[in-house]
Amino acid sequence: QVQLVESGGGLVQAGGSLRLSCAASGRGFNSYAMGWFRQAPGKERVFVAAISWNGSSLRYADTVKGRFTISRDNAKNTVFLQMNSLKPEDTAVYYCAASRMLITTTLNNYNYWGQGTQVTVSS
Repeated sequence: QVQLVESGGGLVQAGGSLRLSCAASGRGFNSYAMGWFRQAPGKERVFVAAISWNGSSLRYADTVKGRFTISRDNAKNTVFLQMNSLKPEDTAVYYCAASRMLITTTLNNYNYWGQGTQVTVSS
């Protein structure tokens, strides 16, 4: 069982940056792939970024490639999402999730979810 708690969301102007954190508790964090998803009002939850258990494999949605960076610190049981050059269309609730797979971009392959953190980008 893994519990996930996101933090770092907030209100930022377009072009600005935010760094999201996801702190994990429970057993086996180091063995899970981690992902970030987001859900805008009235829309489905979609994939943003993923990282394998040791950080050797990364995946990004095309919409964030070159602007967002996912990373993890297994010693601190934490995964991060550095978001730069933010756009109003990045506004959403951001969720982190843990998967038993090596790495995956598919929502249904994630086993544990956090409660989400709101990111709002003003124009």
